[in-house]
Amino acid sequence: MEKELVEYIVRSLVDHPDCVEVNVVEGEKSTILELRVSQDDLGKVIGKQGRIAKALRTILSATATKTGKHASLEILD
Repeated sequence: MEKELVEYIVRSLVDHPDCVEVNVVEGEKSTILELRVSQDDLGKVIGKQGRIAKALRTILSATATKTGKHASLEILD
């Protein structure tokens, strides 16, 4: 569920939605979502002073508490 949510939000933010990739790395008590976007859209996903990235991580952690796991978002170059 978290993967689809992050993909939906990020695709609506960027200029090149076809380049959005989200990989999920599952652990016992945690989930890591690795986000890759086009180099041109990297600034749009991070935002000024990291505000958009922080908001994405907040939404992600709120949805992950339903499953009892910890989720984190990594934005890769």
